[in-house]
Amino acid sequence: MNPIQLSLFVSRLTAVCDEMAAVLCRAALSPNIRDRLDFSCAVFDAGGALCAQAAHIPVHLGSMAYAMADLVARFDWADGDMVIVNDPFLGGTHLPDVTLIAPVFAAGALAGFVANRAHHADIGASTPGSMPISARLDEEGVVIPPSLILRRGAQDAALLGRITGATRNPSHARGDFFAQIAANRAGRARVAGLVAAGGLDAFRAGLAAMNDYGERLARSAIAAIPDGRYCFDDLLDDDGQGHTDIPIRLALSVRGDSAHCDFTGTAEQVPGNVNCPLAVAAAAVFYSFRCLMPAETPACAGALRPITLHAPAGCLINARRPAAVAAGNVETSTRIVDVVLGALAQAENDTWHGRIPAASHGSMNNLAIGGVHDGQPWDYYETIGGGMGAGARGGGLSAVQTHMTNTLNTPIEVIESRFPLRVTRYAIRRGSGGAGARPGGDGLIRELEALAPAHATLIGERRGHAPWGLAGGAPGATGTQHHNGRPLPGKVALALAPGDRLGIETPGGGGYGAKTT
Repeated sequence: MNPIQLSLFVSRLTAVCDEMAAVLCRAALSPNIRDRLDFSCAVFDAGGALCAQAAHIPVHLGSMAYAMADLVARFDWADGDMVIVNDPFLGGTHLPDVTLIAPVFAAGALAGFVANRAHHADIGASTPGSMPISARLDEEGVVIPPSLILRRGAQDAALLGRITGATRNPSHARGDFFAQIAANRAGRARVAGLVAAGGLDAFRAGLAAMNDYGERLARSAIAAIPDGRYCFDDLLDDDGQGHTDIPIRLALSVRGDSAHCDFTGTAEQVPGNVNCPLAVAAAAVFYSFRCLMPAETPACAGALRPITLHAPAGCLINARRPAAVAAGNVETSTRIVDVVLGALAQAENDTWHGRIPAASHGSMNNLAIGGVHDGQPWDYYETIGGGMGAGARGGGLSAVQTHMTNTLNTPIEVIESRFPLRVTRYAIRRGSGGAGARPGGDGLIRELEALAPAHATLIGERRGHAPWGLAGGAPGATGTQHHNGRPLPGKVALALAPGDRLGIETPGGGGYGAKTT
């Protein structure tokens, strides 16, 4: 396969993921999927190795890449099958992220898989938004082990009914699941078409060439990092259950064209929900190194081969069942990125200099609200952007999502037309970025007024430990939140009465370089 043929092959696989995304986005009912685009789509080979992904949510895609091989090995697949799963300890991330996997058969042989993962604002948790301040997995919603939702094209109506029946709005949940099924059907048809066009042997040869190319680019990027052992640690503010200053420690070893991340020394799993399965930690590690690779590097398993990691079983980032994990996927994954980048920032010499930025705002600033209005249940979930860390080549962007999330905001028009909420303020938090020769980006201010009784949950980080600056740059401002002007802790659940106002001010990014006067 020559370079032009390889480029076309990679582009065609990526286009499959883009088309799956278009189907899912347009068919979904919930604003979280339709408007915020909180979903991801990917293609895998017959063994479950990553072949292609769209530019969606890094924490979704990296964790699928890490866990898919074990998932697909559980089943004797037939044409028309589709598996559903959200169990964090069997290939999921946290319960709101529900994954559907479909095999692709061509000429009677298994050619690969397509999969999509979408965040459901309601998956049957004890509180609206399905992001509770939990202490056990079963408090976070319905746990779905890997199960056939379609068998040879026939739907398991009882299984789907049990899942949707646990939610507050079964008809909306059902619609979102059908959108996921439709996306996989579209992807399956397109991959089958690619295989039919050139034959299964040519398709497999293309995958092998693509993975070898991805590996060469990845090894070249890692080989540019100076050899050495680089240690870094950072702290989570708390777990929402009274445990504070929770360390994540990393020893990063770079040898030639490979890298190993050892998280020995990281805190043991905690009672609160900031724990995460190893697949989520792997997603954060893969993402961090992917940022160092050339833009043309295909998103495939080959690009991940030079990177390995270890985290002791039972620690915060390799938790054991029945640990609560709702916030691990959103908050702890983000802190793992900070730790990996912090270690890489120490690996500098004359030829590898200024590649790593200061810490970004370091939280997804999760807001979940819901209740019953005019006899209808409703759920609203949002991750709110903040400041990006500055780097040697420029200041940080303001009011953006960073690192492990890549969603949009929910438009004000959608919030106010779909939910009994009024957005009273939405603005850049001026001056929250860290000072420096290159200043960090500013965070966001978002304030909502409840128009009906509701229950709200806030899960945020960097409320106590500021996003760090680099090369003499100052840290970004920590985040704050308030209820009717009264300060709130970073992780809190509370009732809202009509007229109550809930405000979130997200952290800024760290600055880069000493500021000169």
